[in-house]
Amino acid sequence: MNALVQTTAAAEINVVELTIADVQRGFADGSFTSETLTLAFLARIERYEPYYNAFTFMNPDALVDARAIDARRAAGEKLGPLAGVPVVIKEAMDFVGLPSTAGWAPLASVAGGFDLMPEYDAPVVARLKAAGAVILGKTNIPAFSRDGTRANTSWDGPTYNAVDRAIAPGASSSGTATAIAASFAVVGLAEETGGSIQNPGAAQSLVSVKPTFALIPNTGVAPLAGSTRDVVGPHARTVADAALLLDVLAGYTSEDPKTVASIGMIPEGGYASRLSPTALNSARVGLYGAGWRTQALSAEAQTLYDAAIAEVKARGAVLVDDPFLGTDFVRLASGEEFDQRGLESMPHDFDNFLRRMGPSAKANSLNALAALLAVNPFSPEGPLGMHLVQPILKKSLENPALPPDLSEFLAARTAYLKTFNSVMKQHDLDVLIFPQMSAELPGIFGTENYPSTTVSEINIAGLPGVTVPAGRFANGSPFALILVGPMWSEAQLLGYAYDYEQASRHRIVPVLEETMYTGTSQPK
Repeated sequence: MNALVQTTAAAEINVVELTIADVQRGFADGSFTSETLTLAFLARIERYEPYYNAFTFMNPDALVDARAIDARRAAGEKLGPLAGVPVVIKEAMDFVGLPSTAGWAPLASVAGGFDLMPEYDAPVVARLKAAGAVILGKTNIPAFSRDGTRANTSWDGPTYNAVDRAIAPGASSSGTATAIAASFAVVGLAEETGGSIQNPGAAQSLVSVKPTFALIPNTGVAPLAGSTRDVVGPHARTVADAALLLDVLAGYTSEDPKTVASIGMIPEGGYASRLSPTALNSARVGLYGAGWRTQALSAEAQTLYDAAIAEVKARGAVLVDDPFLGTDFVRLASGEEFDQRGLESMPHDFDNFLRRMGPSAKANSLNALAALLAVNPFSPEGPLGMHLVQPILKKSLENPALPPDLSEFLAARTAYLKTFNSVMKQHDLDVLIFPQMSAELPGIFGTENYPSTTVSEINIAGLPGVTVPAGRFANGSPFALILVGPMWSEAQLLGYAYDYEQASRHRIVPVLEETMYTGTSQPK
């Protein structure tokens, strides 16, 4: 097929809200090829990306990869579950051939710094490739992923919310969320230390999965707390797509020894095996209250939550009010707006991240990196300097190659899990269904932080959470629920989310704009 015919065929494909199942049907019935589908997504990106800034780098080999899938399909080869499906990955993830910038200007030659070029793909990227996915590019993040609200500190400038550019996009997986919400790709990879999957997923009316710690390898991903909290997970527009992507990502690899904990914990039949339009019937659901956090919901958030819970109840669920009331759960929090426990491992984890890049990289250790930089990221004036208040982290900087003392973090995780598991057992709960945010979202250029309800509790505890769209605030920002369950309960959570999604249909389909954003910091 010549270039003109390919371009014409691509122009006839409507990629908006395409699901993995839609794509597979299109390949099967000959509606399109991997190449024409990829061209269609690239055309949409070319049209709208200047106004949303979801990407840091495009994959120059995306069309080559798509053609290779087409050739294998034509030859009758057995293909992977994502064969020919266009996807995106977060900037923090190592991808051979593209720089790993961590979102920080000194690590980006295009911003006047220098490039760190990895010799190896992160395991999650390698799993996408093995599944046949066509990786379109890497997506924008704030510097060192150190923001749960916006990507404005990125060397590549701010990313805008696809639902409404006046509203903060959520972070740090801002670019992935925008790319998926805007239909620049079918699904994408996000990553979380403290809200970075769930915040942008909820902020852009997406389904997201913050998985159990150690279910999915995080090796090869620029860390904030790789040994203790960091997790990689899906951003998708549907629960079914999130489940299918989770199947590709989950499980043990020798490249990340902690994933040994996942052995025996992955459901037979995969993460879509529990998707049912009656999953919530008779499920016992714990509701948000002062026992979890003393922070009350805004009046509008409470109204939206009440409406969503009425929808959950109509599905046959049994509701249990504030099951954590009377426990020590609230007192387990550090009292900081963002609980830093677990980030003590950052210097050691970042040192290991650099070592894994291979000998050709410009720096293979944290000390070597610091020697190349005018500003050490961990210095008081650096982007990670705020963490020097942690004595263990500060000491770890003396010799990052040595594992730090994580006893304080382990005590916190143990205490959280003890109380959480006790409450779930005492009330015979299957799931917690909370509002993901306690109030409307702030503006794209404001200073207010994202009003999350489950950060950093589930991050320290290592618990899974699934977000699902559940309405909209008057200022235009999406409202979402987050479903939280015991460790390794992703399949059950996805089943409950699927039931709710199919019954409520709250996903907001963005209408994209083709003008530069010139608004103020406040949404309408």
